[in-house]
Amino acid sequence: MTAIAYEGFEYNVKGWSMNENRLNAEMPKEELRAALNAECGKLEWKELEKHFARGVVIKVCASIDLIEVAVAMIRDDKTAIENYMQQREITKASTQDAIYWNDTNAFFWAIVIAPWVIVQEVKQA
Repeated sequence: MTAIAYEGFEYNVKGWSMNENRLNAEMPKEELRAALNAECGKLEWKELEKHFARGVVIKVCASIDLIEVAVAMIRDDKTAIENYMQQREITKASTQDAIYWNDTNAFFWAIVIAPWVIVQEVKQA
């Protein structure tokens, strides 16, 4: 197993399949994207808070595609994950994030890529 670490966020690169083997790295990319899109759900902070407390929430910035990040994680694409981390496009959610999300009752698009819950905040108008 290879680990990529960047500012307190460590991503262990390993082969796995998830969601009862419905999603795996061998699926064609477009089929995997469609399946991940179907698995993606909208959560409010109160639902995400318990996962934050476990230290498994990964924040995806608004400028990149949440589904593309999920694809990279499922496929253990070390280069892509490392690039996202170095560019700070994905980061482990911080205490400051949690305080802000609590104060604003934030909503998120979320996908579980075990053991992580990757989220992208939904900006409310």
